[in-house]
Formats: sequence, C-alpha cells, structure tokens
Amino acid sequence: MKKEFDTEKKLYTLAILVQDIPGVLSQVARLFSRKGYNIESIVSGETDKPGITRITIVLLADELMISQIAAQCRKLIPVKAVKLLDEATSIQREFALIKVKAADRGARDEVIQMANVFRANIIDVSRESLTVAIFGDKDKTSALIGLLEDFGILEIAKTGTLAIERGRSTIYDDNKLKEEYNYGKNVL
Repeated sequence: MKKEFDTEKKLYTLAILVQDIPGVLSQVARLFSRKGYNIESIVSGETDKPGITRITIVLLADELMISQIAAQCRKLIPVKAVKLLDEATSIQREFALIKVKAADRGARDEVIQMANVFRANIIDVSRESLTVAIFGDKDKTSALIGLLEDFGILEIAKTGTLAIERGRSTIYDDNKLKEEYNYGKNVL
C-alpha cells in the first residue's frame, strides 16, 4: 500500500551528523541545491564526538520532499546519521546581534529596557549606537527586532537555527544499524 504524503509546505528541521572532513558542508548543501530545495537556515559545528560535525538545516518542504531529501542525505559517504526534528519535541534556538541607533541618553535607556524585557544583553555601547545580543526562538528574536526598528537598525547578524531533541532522545536513536549506513560506502 502506497503511503499518502501531505503536500502542504512547511518548515522542517533536519539534524545531520557527518565526518569532519574538508568540503563536507559544501557537499551536503550541493545535494539540496541539485534537488532544487531552498535552505532557509544552515548551521554547522562540532559535537561531543571527535571528528564528527553536526549540521542543522531548516528548509521549506512538504512531507514527500523532506522524506526524499533525508534519504538522499543518508546515501552521502560522510553522513553518519540523519534525523528529522519535530518542532513539538525539540528545542530550536537562534542567536542574533543587532546594532541599533541610540543617538541620545533617552534612546539608549529605552533600548536597554527593551533588551532587559527580552532577556537580551547589551554587548557594545558607543555614543551613537548599542549592540544587543539575543538568544531564543525565532519569534522572540523577530519581536525584539520589530521593536528596535523604531530606533533605526544599523546592522543585524544572525545564526541559523540550532536544534536538539528534548529529553533523553538523541540523534543517535532510531537510526539504522551502523552496518546498514555503511553498506556500500567502504566498497570503493
């Protein structure tokens, strides 16, 4: 019996573990590009295991597209694990640095108060500007940016989404056996 897929597009988050080798991030990103998928966010960094990098990718897709791209990722030689992270059972955060105009003391005080309300930090102060650092979910970051626009945003630098499952679940759970992942990869 053929599985029915939902054709409504939404944001999906994929966590991918790869060997830490030169060009691996480019290789993964090219796979998405070749398939015509637009990556909304991509973040890569070290893990608890030496020689393994975690890549978190957010993309707009439907169920069929996400299952196909996950399967294609699993076929790449440096890929060790791929997991689709559900928004309800994972923690997803981003980091942003926002440089905002603060021409006078009143403006600086207002920006500092807003930062405090959002539990953000002022990390740089000059006579004409403040730089605010915020860590949180996408909605929190967007809300603060929206309020700071009234003062005049000079520059924004944001990371993509970082995500990890809640509780004891890990990317290592629910994956194929190691032999299945490596089948054919070492036969070159």
